[in-house]
Amino acid sequence: MSFLKEINRRRTFGIISHPDAGKTTLTEKLLLFGGAIQEAGAVKSNKIKKGATSDFMEIERQRGISVATSVLAFEYNGIKINILDTPGHKDFAEDTFRTLTAVDSVIVVIDVAKGVEEQTEKLVEVCRMRNIPMIVFINKMDREGKDAFDLLDEIEQKLGLKVVPLSFPIGMGYDFKGIYNIWEKNINLFSGDNRKDIEETIEISDLSSPELDKLVGEKAANTLREEIELVDGIYPHFNKEDYLSGKQQPVFFGSALNNFGVRELLDCFVDIAPKPRSKNSEERLVKPDEDRFSGFVFKIHANMDPNHRNRLAFIKIVSGEFKRNTPYLHVRLNKKMKFSSPNAFFAEKKEIVDISYPGDIVGLQDTGSFKIGDTLTEGELLNYKGVPSFSPEHFRYINNADPMKAKQLYKGIDQLMDEGVAQLFTLDLNGRKVIGTVGALQYEVIQYRLEHEYGAKCTYENLNVHKACWVETKDKKSAEFKEFLRVKQRFLARDKQNQLVFLADSMFSLQMTQQKYPSITFHMTSEFE
Repeated sequence: MSFLKEINRRRTFGIISHPDAGKTTLTEKLLLFGGAIQEAGAVKSNKIKKGATSDFMEIERQRGISVATSVLAFEYNGIKINILDTPGHKDFAEDTFRTLTAVDSVIVVIDVAKGVEEQTEKLVEVCRMRNIPMIVFINKMDREGKDAFDLLDEIEQKLGLKVVPLSFPIGMGYDFKGIYNIWEKNINLFSGDNRKDIEETIEISDLSSPELDKLVGEKAANTLREEIELVDGIYPHFNKEDYLSGKQQPVFFGSALNNFGVRELLDCFVDIAPKPRSKNSEERLVKPDEDRFSGFVFKIHANMDPNHRNRLAFIKIVSGEFKRNTPYLHVRLNKKMKFSSPNAFFAEKKEIVDISYPGDIVGLQDTGSFKIGDTLTEGELLNYKGVPSFSPEHFRYINNADPMKAKQLYKGIDQLMDEGVAQLFTLDLNGRKVIGTVGALQYEVIQYRLEHEYGAKCTYENLNVHKACWVETKDKKSAEFKEFLRVKQRFLARDKQNQLVFLADSMFSLQMTQQKYPSITFHMTSEFE
C-alpha cells in the first residue's frame, strides 16, 4: 500500500469526559466492533468485573478509575483507528492536556443525567483553543436523564459549541425505544439486552410511514416525528468543512454499556473524522505527507511490566515513516538513536512493528533519555511545541521513610517525574525535595508506585505554597535580580530542567513580589520563549 494511502486510512482521536460518564466503557465497545476483543469488561459500581482492557495499573483496578492515558489501536472497515483513552479524574488533568497535543480529533462523552460537568468544560476549552474537531456522544440513554433538547442547549451554552444532532433518541430511561439515525436515515431498536445481535437496524427513509407506528407504538412515533421536525428547524445541517475546522460539532445519542448507538457513532466517525493533520514546530509547519520522519514524545510510562523495570516513551508520528532499527536524531540531546523493538498497542498486549505512519502512536523502550516534549527526526532540527507543564495546585515535602532505601527512592521519584505524574522542585536553601501536583490523589499514586515498583517508602509534610512561578529575567547580573535572589532565598527552588522557580506562599506575596521587582517576569507554565 502506498505511503499516502496509509496516511489517509489513519484516524487518531482522544476520548474525553468527566469521571464516570462512561469513557472507558465506550472505548471497550469501540474495540469490540473492531474485533479487537471478544467480550468487553464493564466498569460497574467501582468493582471491576473483568477489568476493563484499557485500565492496567493495579491502583486503577482497585479504584475503578483510569489514572493513565492508554493507547489502543484497531482496524475497522479498512480504517486504522488509534484511540487515546484519557483519565477523566481532574487530579490527572495534566496527562489529559498533554494527550490532546497528540490527537487529530476528539469524542466528548456526556452523561445524560448529569449533563455538562466542570471537568468537561476545561477539557473542551483546550480543544477549542487548538481547533480540534469534536464529536459529542450523549451516553446512558437507558437511564432517566435530561430532555434531549435541554441537553443540546446546555452543551451549546456551557461549552460554547455549535451542535448538529446526527442521531436522536426515541424516549429515554424506561421508555427508551431506540435511536433514529439522522445521518443514515434508519432506526435501531433497543431491546435492553446487550447480548443481542448488534446489527439490527431497520431502514426508514420516510418518517411519515405507518411502519414507524408498528415499530415503536403510535405515541412514540408521533413524538419522534415532531422532534425530528424541530431538529430540522432549529439546528444547521451538517457541514464537514465546519466540523473539521472546529466550528460545528455533531452529536450522537446512545448507551455504551448496552452497546447501543456505538456503531452509528463509529460509522459516522470513520466517514468524517480528520486524517492525520499538520503540526506546528517552533521552526515551521510540518505536513504528514513529507518524506522525512518526525515525531514527538507526549507521554512516558514507567514499569509497564512490573517484572522488568522498563519505561516506554509514547511517540506520536507527525510526518514520514518510522522504521525499526533505523537511526534517528534525538534533537534535544543531539545524538542518534535506533530502536530495535518499537511497540504498537492493545492495552497490555504489545506487538513489535517494523514500520509506522503519521497518526500512529509508537512506544519506544527508554532507559531514561526521553522527556515529555522531546522531538525525534531524520536529522532536521525541529522542536514541536505545546507540551507545557502547568503550575501545580498542591505542594508537599517528600521525606524518605527508610534510610536504607535512599537510592531507590531518588531513582523512583526521578522516573515518575519524567513520566509527568507530578513536578519535582529542589529548594535552593537546603536541597529538600518538594513535589507539586495538580490534584491531591496524585500523592497516593506516587506513594503507592514508589513502594510497589521501586521498594521505597516515603512520607509527606505539608508545605504552604500558593503557586510555583517560573522566573525569567533579561539581566541576571542586575542589582535588582541579585536582591531578589537574596531576599527571597527561602522561596527559591529548581525544577527538573534546572529552571529557577519562585514558590509564592500566597496570592498577596506574589503580587507584592511582582511590584517590587518589575524587571522580573513570573510565568505560570514552564513553556515560555
